Parts: sequence; structure tokens; C-alpha cells
Amino acid sequence: MPKTSDMRESKFLKKEDVGRGALGTIASCVQKNVAKEGAEPEMKWCLTFQEIDKPLVLNATNVQLCEQICGSDDTDHWIGKRIVLYTDPNVSFQGKLIGGIRVRAPKPSTAPPPPPPAVEPLTDDDIPFAWLMPLVLPVLSLIGVGVLFA
Repeated sequence: MPKTSDMRESKFLKKEDVGRGALGTIASCVQKNVAKEGAEPEMKWCLTFQEIDKPLVLNATNVQLCEQICGSDDTDHWIGKRIVLYTDPNVSFQGKLIGGIRVRAPKPSTAPPPPPPAVEPLTDDDIPFAWLMPLVLPVLSLIGVGVLFA
């Protein structure tokens, strides 16, 4: 049987839409009318996503979290950044714990880093002017500089 929360259609994301986590790439930050049909317009800032059909209505906490995740308070810099939307049961509204959507940074990739390139030992051919050393060392030792190379 469906839950009553599943029966209410919404143009905006609900906590039931994201569950334990939904990864989204921010497409835009725009104002949308969140008022019920026939009511006075109520404009709120929302994030839209490339992979998710419904926008997320932003609250003050999620705005601050997005600033931290995206590294900027300029929403133009948020475009293209990826965030995880998840249900947090500790979100309160008007003094009551009701649960809601929170955002966080995606976990870093668990793929191991590529191995470093193989290091080949140097030969005399790799060192510029190495051919000069047998000629220069005897001259340096004659003038008393050979001690540097001992």
C-alpha cells in the first residue's frame, strides 16, 4: 500500500524522492514560484539538476552547505558541480522534527591512483656533457680543485 506522502504530487523534490542519496550535477540556480495553485506567488531560490527532473527548494542551511561544497558564494560557480541530496531525519520545521533534504559533497572516488611511471636508470648518454668529465677532472686536480670531487 502507498504511503500518504507518496500520494501528494509535487513539482519540487521531497525527501521521499532522494532517499538515502541521489547524485546530481547542478544545472542552474533560479527563482521559482512555490505557492500552491491559485495562491499569491511565493518565489524561492531553487537548484535544478541535469539528472533529476524536479528542482530542490533551497533553505538557509542547504545554501550554506552548497557554498562550502562548491567553494563559492557565487551561484554561477555552482553550475556543473556535483552534490549528493539525501534524507536527513533531523531536519526540523517550526520546532518539530520532520526530516528533510540535505546536501553533501560526493565521496571521493575509491579507485586507486594510477601507479607512478617506471623510472629508468640514467646512463652516461643521458647526462649532458658527461663525456667532458674525464678531460676536466685531471685539469681541475692540477689547479687544486680536485678535492671537490673526491
